[in-house]
Amino acid sequence: MIIELKDSHISIGSGNAVFVVAEVGKGFIQTEADQPVEVYLANAKELARLAKESGADAVKFQTHSVEDEQANINVVAPHFKGADRYNWVKRNTLATPVWFWRELKNYCDEIGIFFFSTPMSRGAAKLLNEEVGVDLWKVGSGDILDFVMLDYLASTKNPIIISGGMSTLEEVDLAARFLKDRSADFALLHCVSKYPCPPEELQLRTIGFFKNRYGVPVGFSDHSIGVDSALAAVALGAQIVEKHFSLSRDLWGSDHKVAMTPSELAELVSGIRQLESDPYKKEEYLSKDIVRAGLGDSVKTLQEGEAQFRPFFRKTLVALRDIPAGAVITSDMVGAMRPQAHLAGLPSEKFEAVVNKIARTDIAQRQPITPEMIA
Repeated sequence: MIIELKDSHISIGSGNAVFVVAEVGKGFIQTEADQPVEVYLANAKELARLAKESGADAVKFQTHSVEDEQANINVVAPHFKGADRYNWVKRNTLATPVWFWRELKNYCDEIGIFFFSTPMSRGAAKLLNEEVGVDLWKVGSGDILDFVMLDYLASTKNPIIISGGMSTLEEVDLAARFLKDRSADFALLHCVSKYPCPPEELQLRTIGFFKNRYGVPVGFSDHSIGVDSALAAVALGAQIVEKHFSLSRDLWGSDHKVAMTPSELAELVSGIRQLESDPYKKEEYLSKDIVRAGLGDSVKTLQEGEAQFRPFFRKTLVALRDIPAGAVITSDMVGAMRPQAHLAGLPSEKFEAVVNKIARTDIAQRQPITPEMIA
């Protein structure tokens, strides 16, 4: 399968150049103290410019909508102790009004780097699709089973890149089947959700396993430090490489500590292009001790260190508005919210078991949906 990006000259898949993504995420937030939106926008533009100058094909951000993403529950995720999840997501939402995304996308278009953003909920996806205009979706590992959002993304007919971190093989199978049932064009990224991930735990042979199992373009979302592991992933057949990107690993925020700097990104891009032009270099990278230690088994596994993130990032089905008993539950009445561990309801992958069913009881807005509520 080849993924063609509209309004660009980019094709992703076998026979095409590796698609290199500088993952800024929310790295435009760089201080513990809040800043005006204009400061965040200036930071985002600077990172987009530096990604372009470093040779990346695309720059990617993350888009939040706290009202349909995160319940107001005080929990702190293991990888970032700087803020509880609700207030962190709320800060990201307020930092990026619609005009922020419009101006940022226009800037990326002007300088010639492909712009896209990971929506963290269906509401965020609707904002990007209907108010900004995007040609490609990225789904983070925490949302691989957010079938509320995946259903909407598939309906837009834009291609989807989805990460498989913090997931079992059975869960990746489930998401792939859900997307294939909707005739969605998608690519799959091997990912190990550790921040940072030690090179010896990267399980890079999973890349080939995914290619054989799913028949879609496969890439690598890399949370290790340095360039060796990403280059080894390309040597093993990765067609997409995504790495966090920042001015410095010393900045305040959730992802800077696992990010590449501009000089490191330039080194990575140069190395990837050399691998593409000189096949003999592939064996050179794969023979490195640090790479050999991270090859792992040729199968997808959920590692122990990843499992700790699941209670914080997986989602529960909730009512987005009051649903009276006897009503037919439509897709727009149902949302998926974090954190699943604190919301006692059906997991978000049970979306199809709820939509078009009859509500047996009144379901209040924001209330988790349980099996007993569905006729």
